[in-house]
Amino acid sequence: MDLTAFADEVGAAGPVTIEGSGTRGGAVPDVRCVRPPSGIEWIEADEMTVRCGAGTDVDDLAAALAEVGQRTVLPPGGTVGGALSVGHSSVRRLGDGPVRDCLLQARYVGADGAVVQAGGPTVKNVSGFDVCRLLVGARGTLGFLGDVIVRTRPVALVSQWHCVPAADPLPIFTSLHRPVSVLWDGATVWALLEGHPLDVAEAAARTHLVACDGPPPLPPQRTLVAPSAQTSLPARLGVGTFVVELGVGVVHSAPGLIDPAAADRAAAAVGARLKHQFDPTGRLNPGVVVG
Repeated sequence: MDLTAFADEVGAAGPVTIEGSGTRGGAVPDVRCVRPPSGIEWIEADEMTVRCGAGTDVDDLAAALAEVGQRTVLPPGGTVGGALSVGHSSVRRLGDGPVRDCLLQARYVGADGAVVQAGGPTVKNVSGFDVCRLLVGARGTLGFLGDVIVRTRPVALVSQWHCVPAADPLPIFTSLHRPVSVLWDGATVWALLEGHPLDVAEAAARTHLVACDGPPPLPPQRTLVAPSAQTSLPARLGVGTFVVELGVGVVHSAPGLIDPAAADRAAAAVGARLKHQFDPTGRLNPGVVVG
């Protein structure tokens, strides 16, 4: 994919912001805005990789991969670049791993307006520090994604959500073998089980899980909580006021219900130094705070 026009649009001077479909925060207001290229360049089903523009809709990519029996770990909705830039995994993170692990190669436009390639189409092609990992979750403050190569995964034979009432989720959680997701709101456990139909049915029967339509609605605020503190959430917040991703530490709650943990000062200092190295004048997505 030719990124020349995109790089020229970003330029090398003046504040600039980037926007895909606007579903994950969108552009910085009152700043010159650019859009990344879109389109699927190729799907290598045998190698389980796909290359596409950062502006490609995640749902369009999912539909194309489904034709070859594969999928990505990117959360649905929005664009591929937006999903990677925000870096929030879906509720499948327990089974799929974090979003950052799916990115193999990125070509992005830096603050100087030049196209930079980070990573490679396979892990063994990469040497040195994996810059791709920095770009995921950086919200476009280090560079604007142009096109990417991401890993794919096979679509499971069976994928089914189950639920069961449970005041204590740990017996169910520890009894399940490699669940894709386990959620809990203080009164009910939801589990996403995938694999061979007989294995899924056996696991559900053993833990008294009953098939259901899907996970519960997730409140908008997303906060990290230590695993040791998860079972105390009902007493602190009230049953049904939160949804915790067991084994991951992410708690979904109403805004203001949980105070986000204060940023680690050492980590913040490292982030500031990285930002200065990648974007000395602070022109990329000015004012955006990564946290």
